[in-house]
Amino acid sequence: MSLKVDHITILVKSLKESMPYYTKLLGLIGFDKLRDFVWTDNEGFFIQFNQAKEGTSEYERYGAGMNHIGFSAPSPEFVTDLQTKMKESGFVVPEIQDFDGVKALFMKDPDGVRFEITYYPPGVAVVD
Repeated sequence: MSLKVDHITILVKSLKESMPYYTKLLGLIGFDKLRDFVWTDNEGFFIQFNQAKEGTSEYERYGAGMNHIGFSAPSPEFVTDLQTKMKESGFVVPEIQDFDGVKALFMKDPDGVRFEITYYPPGVAVVD
């Protein structure tokens, strides 16, 4: 039996600066706000945010620790619509990457933590 991941906690430099980004992103990808700084997919998975301690090191993309968080999109249009809505909300959003039909959008939060929203065509593995 494998255990199910039930939550992640993301430490941010500033809750005030980071929460507008996460409020928009998580709402657009189907998460509901449970209470301040806690979001849920209503299927037993939670994302919690806390303030990082002052004086601690910043996130490094290729340093030890988490590299990014990936979510599967239901369609390529979902990825495009998400990109548009995040841009319209004033966030910096890169171009969508196309890997033989796989549509991937890699966005960074205010601290540089990367989020991947990707559409995988039927039969394509999420990780290889």
